[in-house]
Formats: sequence, C-alpha cells, structure tokens
Amino acid sequence: MCLILFSYKTHPRYKLIIAGNRDEFYARPTKPADYWEDHREIMAGRDMEAMGTWMGMNTKSGDMAMLTNYRDLANLKSVAPSRGSLVSDFLINDSFPEEYYEALRPTLSEYNGFNLVLGSPDSLSYFSSEFNGLKSLAPGIYGLSNALMNSPWPKVQKGKMKIEAITEERHFEVEHLFEAMRDDELADDKHLPDTGVGLEKERMLSPMFIKSPQYGSRCTTVILVDNQDKVLYAERTYDTATFEYETKYHKFKIGESYAII
Repeated sequence: MCLILFSYKTHPRYKLIIAGNRDEFYARPTKPADYWEDHREIMAGRDMEAMGTWMGMNTKSGDMAMLTNYRDLANLKSVAPSRGSLVSDFLINDSFPEEYYEALRPTLSEYNGFNLVLGSPDSLSYFSSEFNGLKSLAPGIYGLSNALMNSPWPKVQKGKMKIEAITEERHFEVEHLFEAMRDDELADDKHLPDTGVGLEKERMLSPMFIKSPQYGSRCTTVILVDNQDKVLYAERTYDTATFEYETKYHKFKIGESYAII
C-alpha cells in the first residue's frame, strides 16, 4: 500500500476502520483479495511476482498486517528481500507482534525502507525500518504513506480529515470511504516532500489516488471490524487504462474461517 488511513477504537460500532490505496506499476501481476489457495485462512490480495501481499487478515486468528514502502531513493538497495513477505509471513505464522519483531530485527537492514502495522483489531503495533523498536498504537485516527506514521504529507493530512468526517456518523456508507480514496487532486508544490525523486514525480505522487501512464493506484481496500468481530473486507480494483472498476465484498467472523455473515 502507499496510503493507509485508519480509525482505531474511535467509533461506537467499529473498533477498526481501514481505507487504503495500493500504488504499484501496472505491469506487476496481482491477484485481487480473496482466500488464498495455499493458506485458506488468509484473506488478502497477492503480488504474483514475489507471492507476498501489502495488506491482509488471518480470518481464523484475527491477525492482520498492512505495509507501505518508505520512499528513500538515496538508500535504495538494488537487491533486497520482498517487503510483501513481511505481511504474509506474519499472517501465516501464529506469533505475537513482539515475537515477530524480535525475530526479524537482525535482518531489518537487508530490506528497502518500509512501515508495518500489525497485530489484531484489538491490539495494533507499528514499526519501521527507519527507527528501532515496536510501538503500541493508542486509539486514534492514523495516516501512513511513504514516510513515518502521521507524517504531515498533504495526502495524509487530507485523508485523515476525510476519514474522520465520514466516521463521525454511527451508520456511514462504505461507498463514502471508496469515494474519499479516489481523490486525485495534486498537492501544491510548496507542500510537497523531498524524497529524492525530483519535483515532477513528487507532484505526480502527491494525490491520494495516483494516475500516470505506468504507475498508479490499482486498488482500494476497505476493512470494517465491528465490536462482535464481524468483518467486511471490500476491495475495488481499477482498470488502469479506463479507471473503471470492479468491487468485491467478503464477509466473515473472526474465528469462523470462510463463514459468510
């Protein structure tokens, strides 16, 4: 993912509300979110090049993880492990975030930059390749793009305001979250970060929803987890030529694998 917005324990009906855009090269092969054939308890999209994922949930345990890349061209490694495996390994292996982080810590420097949110809808933690330690998240509204959590990038600040406004209502529409994530307005140049890609690319990458000839927002994922552990996992996949879309909805209850509500 390249933009993740989430409301954590702030809503009276849902303990976790997530809306995220995955930005990727259009040519990279991908499967949309579904139960994985080799791990039927995993609900996630799948990168078919490295076989990892950017966001997903274990429907049996409730474990979940979501990842963004940290944009730092000056320190980009030409050979590095796939960051998508950081998500899929956590979902497949039954471990606590603290255990997972400690096991991974000796090899963190091998990866290109990343941010990882992991845990469960009841207990979320966050760590990054850019600092030491695992941080437990308090209730709140969060935004994560290609810098550290809640960095004041225009897309992050705008997205947090949109999510907060939508989720002020007890009964909001999922479609409103999808619409919010489709915002393709460019940010003002004076507010752009400097991540080493040059002004033209910073400008192109500045919207919540990115469009360009070869790279952009390929899908939007919305996840709602209510106070009874019922989950709506919805994904909108875009045709990268026309930006027409197809939306699929998966419903299940944590602990009851593949059970439809």
